[in-house]
Amino acid sequence: MTTCSICGSLFDENSLPDSIFLEAGAWLAEEIWQDAGSICPQCLENRARLAMMYAHDLNR
Repeated sequence: MTTCSICGSLFDENSLPDSIFLEAGAWLAEEIWQDAGSICPQCLENRARLAMMYAHDLNR
């Protein structure tokens, strides 16, 4: 079990659900913010949605 560095919830990084927003959030965590593995699925999905709406410099 891992503690999310954003919200503090516990999650198992080996059993992540499958969604397009989770995939996008995982990419952002790895390539942009370099915090992959420390963010829970819910925060990854939220990060992807927010980046899609507000991080226009990443949407090229």
